[in-house]
Amino acid sequence: MVTVIGWDIGGANTKAAFLRTENGCVEELRTEMKYFPVWKDPEKLAEVLSTLKEKISGSVKVDGVGLTMTAELSDAYQTKREGVTHVLACAAEAFAGLPIFVLDVDAKLRSMDDARAEPLRLAAANWAATGWMAAQLVKTCIIVDVGSTSTSIIPVFDGRVSAVGKTDLEKLMVGELVYTGSLRTNVVAIVNSVPLRGGTARVSSELFAQSGDVHLILGNISEDEYTTETMDGRGKTRGEALARLARVVCADSEMLAEEEIVQIAKYVHERQLEQVAEGLSQVYSRVRSLTKAEIPVVVTGLGKDFLARTAAQSLGVDEIIDLSELMPKDVVKMSPAVGVALMVANKLERRTVKWTQS
Repeated sequence: MVTVIGWDIGGANTKAAFLRTENGCVEELRTEMKYFPVWKDPEKLAEVLSTLKEKISGSVKVDGVGLTMTAELSDAYQTKREGVTHVLACAAEAFAGLPIFVLDVDAKLRSMDDARAEPLRLAAANWAATGWMAAQLVKTCIIVDVGSTSTSIIPVFDGRVSAVGKTDLEKLMVGELVYTGSLRTNVVAIVNSVPLRGGTARVSSELFAQSGDVHLILGNISEDEYTTETMDGRGKTRGEALARLARVVCADSEMLAEEEIVQIAKYVHERQLEQVAEGLSQVYSRVRSLTKAEIPVVVTGLGKDFLARTAAQSLGVDEIIDLSELMPKDVVKMSPAVGVALMVANKLERRTVKWTQS
């Protein structure tokens, strides 16, 4: 029996996946997530990791830990090197005495010593865990993982991740990273103006409303799924979201009718879909040049249905696979954490670990 914990340490959310495997099969999966904006107090990260470890594993002995990260991009750090180094130091403190494996951008697990020697190879590598995991099940596909903050578009060809970009910068340039997400994207990063009352209203460049407000208004997410803090510090009811979105055009919920604000939300959603579809089109055409076979799109993440699936449909993709059809549903919002946990389980069991459930 092997027990491992996979970690996806983000700038806003820290996610953990506990796996218990036996004889090459996953027998138990537990997941936990904590909203922790690392930029507010990076020195508390080790404490957050330690607390979350105790919560997810309890008294069970853990055989190994795997981790990946995106927290290094936070402006708590001057450079990514500084960020990666700090995350590794916090992990070493929180998981003292445990074997720790760190994922790099080539979907390889590295020892802590190797990781410290080449920190930039570890920055923002969480997409590689998702790609590796999906590649075990769908040999050629494109994965669209829409998280709270950004969208990863991961090409897989012949059972291997075939990403062109390795760094965030490279991935932004080739369509494999679209910096738009289900919760934390400022509305003014999606639209410059919105249709209103037969005309057009430009938007105000302020931190008034985010994509979580849009998707709460439209019923794409629930209040419980709105896990990040709001831009005005108020609550997460639909009425409060309507008020925030009205403010984007320098109005309020008294000046605009509810239906007018809903129409703004629908317009923002449509433009966000176009952002995801544009990146997917870039990646899809590249993979399409490698094979004559149909290429399915695998969707995962909080925005898998209202952003990933709909974007794929807009491009005429015939086969769209929900990752939850291939794996337990808990995997969908925790794909990188589960992926890196599986990689460590494979390493410790010295075989390919398979799911016993779907």
